Order: sequence, then C-alpha cells, then structure tokens
Amino acid sequence: MESSESADDLPKGWQQRKSRSTGQVYYLNIYTKESQWEKPTCEASTKDDEKIRCSHLLVKHNESRRPSSWREDTITRTKEEAMEIAGKYLQQIESGEKEMEDLASEFSDCSSARKKGDLGYFTRGAMQKPFEDAAFALSVGELSQLVESASGIHIIKRTG
Repeated sequence: MESSESADDLPKGWQQRKSRSTGQVYYLNIYTKESQWEKPTCEASTKDDEKIRCSHLLVKHNESRRPSSWREDTITRTKEEAMEIAGKYLQQIESGEKEMEDLASEFSDCSSARKKGDLGYFTRGAMQKPFEDAAFALSVGELSQLVESASGIHIIKRTG
C-alpha cells in the first residue's frame, strides 16, 4: 500500500509503504528489495551517474562466456564445482581466516587478480546486470554472497 507522498521526495527506486502488521510507514527500495523504517535521503541513494568501487574474486567454469584465465588456458570445472569453490572462499573471508584481497590475488580467474581483485570505479551500465545489481546494493565495506553472471561466480566487496 503506497502513501500519497510524492515520489520526488524520495530517492530513485524508493517507495513509501505501510506495514500491514503494525500500520507503521516504512520505505522499500524496489530495485534492491531493501526496506527500512527511516526515510531514505537523496544523498544516501545511488544515483544513476554515481561511481562506486569494488573488488571481486571470480571463479569461472566451463559454461562461462570465456572459460579460460591467466591461471588456466581451459577451465573444465562445472558450474556446481565453481559454486562450491567460491563458497569455500566466502566462508574463509567471512570467518576472518583469509582476506578477500589475498584470495583474489591468488585464485581469481579475472585479470584484476594482479590488483588484488580491484576493479576500480564504475557506474551503472558498465558491468553485467547481476554483478551491477549486487554491487550497487552493497554498502562500502560490505561483502556480497555468491553472485552468478555470464563470466562465472563472483564474490564482490564494495570498497568505495
């Protein structure tokens, strides 16, 4: 249920809703599905031309759009095996056992590995849609869950 508040009062993608259980007003981002009680501000939102910075660790598989990397000429692992490998990396990062940058340097199938997975700054439209959606939904310092794109399986960390 939407209120009569003007969409101009909210950042792009945000809607004011009313909780069915409590009757309280809350705010929903229709793109990220994030909800919050506090009214979002335009300054806190991701603008179309906003640049963000991310690092990632990519695990390619035999169905990736280019199943080769600086590490392997021909990648033969299955998508399921890639998910399992990436999942283990994610567990190591989340537990504090390993740093993402160290794992990316050693194991990422992306050439960004030589920069510890750093992709630099980018805007919307520069990355594949699943990657972009996940990256722009993260707060600075936050780590994604596993993200599947045509390139393979990613772990994304927003750094700026």
